[in-house]
Amino acid sequence: MSRITSTRLADSRELIYFDDPGTPERTPDSLVDHRELPARGEPGEVRYDALSGDWVAVAAHRQTRTHLPPADQCPICPSTAANPSEIPASDYDVVVFENRFPSLGPALGDVPPVPAPGHSGHNLKGAAYGRCEVVAFTPQHTGSFAELGHTRARTVIEAWAQRTEALSALPGIKQVFPFENRGADIGVTLHHPHGQIYAYPYVTPRAAQLGAVARKYYDDVDAKETLGASLLKAEREDGSRMVLEAKHFSAYVPFAARWPLEVHLVPHRSVPDLAALTGEERDELSHVYLDLLKRLGSLYPTPMPYISAWHQAPLDPVLRPAGQLHLQLTSPRRAADKLKYLAGSEAAMGAFINDTTPEAVAERLRSVAAAPASNKTLEGTRA
Repeated sequence: MSRITSTRLADSRELIYFDDPGTPERTPDSLVDHRELPARGEPGEVRYDALSGDWVAVAAHRQTRTHLPPADQCPICPSTAANPSEIPASDYDVVVFENRFPSLGPALGDVPPVPAPGHSGHNLKGAAYGRCEVVAFTPQHTGSFAELGHTRARTVIEAWAQRTEALSALPGIKQVFPFENRGADIGVTLHHPHGQIYAYPYVTPRAAQLGAVARKYYDDVDAKETLGASLLKAEREDGSRMVLEAKHFSAYVPFAARWPLEVHLVPHRSVPDLAALTGEERDELSHVYLDLLKRLGSLYPTPMPYISAWHQAPLDPVLRPAGQLHLQLTSPRRAADKLKYLAGSEAAMGAFINDTTPEAVAERLRSVAAAPASNKTLEGTRA
């Protein structure tokens, strides 16, 4: 098990060290932020879109957030005298901390009630309650998740699971979403390998849509299985879109994939979120997830841009029983030198048109052996 140590930054934001098993105890100085920071601001807004029934976060304060700084000014590298960063320690393994420029939070609470029947909800707004956290995967400024060793990947999974459980217990939180945006083509603002976790005060539009379909199926089969479990069973029986199978997890390209590269990684046991995985399942996940990322990275000679999105069951009591944890790993790359852009049909209508066939993509990913681990993994120097 990783060692967990919580502290506070100079502006009262929480920071949590997740140290690999067997590493030394943290020194007291690693828990003290010596910077002078301004007080945290109030939350932005959420506004109700009367046309769609969706909530939209308005976070104008994020216009001034850090954007692709040089390595010697990276805010999530370990602190030095020349660069006192967001992380006070001179070295670390994995760190989670509250985002200095959050889309949601730092205050917690409930969004306003949705409009009553017969009312449009025009001009309905409220505070953008919630929590946004950054997950630094490694102290090294360059590299990727795929270059982590299994021990470090396991520590990241432990951080995702612990934060999922903790954030789910906060007042007003309805959904917890860990994710990673990887690559300039995705729009990252920091090159340092990292991900994020959003804790929303509402069920997001996509989760609500998926949740409604999953709940209908769950009711139709008298709660005997989740839709996610049924789809996984069907894909394993068919085999044409399978990418890999292990004891506890399997990965496949979905039958109606929206993106040129899209893979779903699903646990064989129906669980709502990462926090519900057993220790053995988390151990295997560290291997399977790295394998999957390396396969993706082996398709082309240059690094693969991707979004790694962990779909966890919303905390809504109606939707949650039918929910099924799964990873949706997508890339807009449709060829070595071509990207898929969301244009008219996708962006305006939400009607996706895929330029590849799921079966062909699955065959390519099956045939590509996961790249061997580098001699120098991104494990850091703590020992």
